[in-house]
Amino acid sequence: MSKITIIGAGRVGESTAQILSQSELVHEVVLMDIRDGVARGTALDIQESALLFGSDTRVTGDESPEAMAGSDLVVVTAGVPRKPGMSRSDVLATNIRVVEGIIADISRHAPDAIVIMVTNPVDVLTHIAWNRSGWDRARVFGLSGVLDSARMASFIAMETGLSIKDVTALVLGGHGDAMVPMPRYTTINGIPLDLFLDQDRINAIVERTRNGGAEILALKKTSSANDSPAAAVAVMLDAVCNDRKRILPCVAVLDGEYGMHDISIGVPVVLGRRGVERVVELPLSDEERRQFTHSVEMVRRDLVSLS
Repeated sequence: MSKITIIGAGRVGESTAQILSQSELVHEVVLMDIRDGVARGTALDIQESALLFGSDTRVTGDESPEAMAGSDLVVVTAGVPRKPGMSRSDVLATNIRVVEGIIADISRHAPDAIVIMVTNPVDVLTHIAWNRSGWDRARVFGLSGVLDSARMASFIAMETGLSIKDVTALVLGGHGDAMVPMPRYTTINGIPLDLFLDQDRINAIVERTRNGGAEILALKKTSSANDSPAAAVAVMLDAVCNDRKRILPCVAVLDGEYGMHDISIGVPVVLGRRGVERVVELPLSDEERRQFTHSVEMVRRDLVSLS
C-alpha cells in the first residue's frame, strides 16, 4: 500500500501522521481538514522533520476531498471533541453529520479504500459509515479495543511493577463507559493476572480502564488524549499495510457473531490486507456475556435515537 489519507488535522490526526512519517509505513500521507491552512501547515511541520527522523515518507496537507484520490486507507478523526464532563455520546448529533459528509467524499474520490473510524462515538459512527457506504463490512472498522487494551496493560504494569512488554490485555464492547475489560483473558507472559493481583486491585484496574479517556481529559482540561489513540491507529494500519493477520480488538460490524446482528462493537478480529478478515468469537462466562450484551445495548440505544 502506498497512500494513507487522514481526515482531520487535529491532535489525533497530527500525531498519527507523525508516527506514520517516522515509521515509513507508506510512501505518502495526506492530511485533510476543512479549516483553511491547518492541514497544510501541520503537514509541512511534519515534513520538515523528515531529515531528522530519516524518513522518505511524503506528508502533504489539503482542504479539498480530491486530495484523497488513490488512497489505500482513509483514517477518519474529524469531528467535535468532547469536553470535560461530556460522554462520547454527547457529541453524536454533530459528528454524525460530519461523518456522513466524509463517507460521501470517500465514496466519490477513494471508492476502493479501507476506512478506519476514530471519531467518537466510534461504535455508532463506524456503523453509520458502513451503512452509508454500502461496502463490505471488512472494509469499515473502528478504533476501540487496541487503545483500551493498551490502557489496561499500562495500568497493570504500573500496579505490578512488571514490564509492560509481558502484559497482554483485552477489552471488548463499546468504546465508552460500558466497555468490557476482560481480566480472564489478560495475562503477564502467559500467566493469569489473578496470580499477581487480588480481585480488589483487578476491579480497580477494570474501572480505571473504563474511565481511561475521561481521566486524561479531566487532567489536560483543554484537550483529550492524542498520543495513545494515534499509536493505536498506527498499530492497526501496520497490520493492514503489511498483511500481518494480527488478532486485535477493533470495532467491527457483526453479522451473527456473539449472537449479534446489525451492530458495530469492539471484538477481536484478524486484521490483514483486506481489512477485517475474520471476527474471533471468544467463549464468554455468564457475567462476561451480560456485560457485553449491556454494552451492545448502549450502542444500539444511540443508533435508535438517530432513527
